[in-house]
Amino acid sequence: MVEIEIKTEVIKMRILLIEDDKNLNETLAYSLKREGYLVDSCLDGEEAWLYMEQKAADLIILDRMLPGCTGTKLLARLRAGGDFTPVLMLTALGTLSDRVEGLDLGADDYLVKPFAMEELMARIRSLLRRPPGQAAIRTSQIEYEDIKYQENTGELTGPDGSCTLSKRESDLMEVFLRNPNQTLSRGQLLNKVWGIASEVEDGNLDNYIFFLRRRLKSVSSKVTITTVRGIGYRLS
Repeated sequence: MVEIEIKTEVIKMRILLIEDDKNLNETLAYSLKREGYLVDSCLDGEEAWLYMEQKAADLIILDRMLPGCTGTKLLARLRAGGDFTPVLMLTALGTLSDRVEGLDLGADDYLVKPFAMEELMARIRSLLRRPPGQAAIRTSQIEYEDIKYQENTGELTGPDGSCTLSKRESDLMEVFLRNPNQTLSRGQLLNKVWGIASEVEDGNLDNYIFFLRRRLKSVSSKVTITTVRGIGYRLS
């Protein structure tokens, strides 16, 4: 049996892969998962926009030529809506004017087919190292108010001791800690933690919110998860 090495520093990063070539899509998805990324993939422009609207991805790999709606149109619509998720555009069109158009529309990087997988991974790592507002910085420890959270161990530390979170609790806590004082909709939380295509009962989110509140209380933290009626939750 071949063992696949999962790199812990990127295990929770979610990539939206939009590529209409089925074989290439499957190859890229497999390679990204081997690198430890979570991957949502789709094959056409219309489906891609449904994924984009969920705002669950940390980075988008976008093919320029797509059925249903071209990659350039999707990119323009994404940026016009104020979404600045990093976008790496893939294309078989390698002329200077094509690259300039993609970058002017808001692409963060541009890669011409065919390309080496090592170069794609390097460009992804580069985009994900950008400061907040362009891409989230991945650190092993997150500090907020009176708590500290260790990503690699799931350990939550407060004024009075520490506890270890379960995998799902850890994923949910990390989303909150990377978006403090922001109201996150139920859809955003479900998509970020369980994935866009997963079938999960809405009540599962409420259960894990309860678990996290109990965890925060157990370490005597003043940090709270507030219910924003009709919308979602906020860590404050």
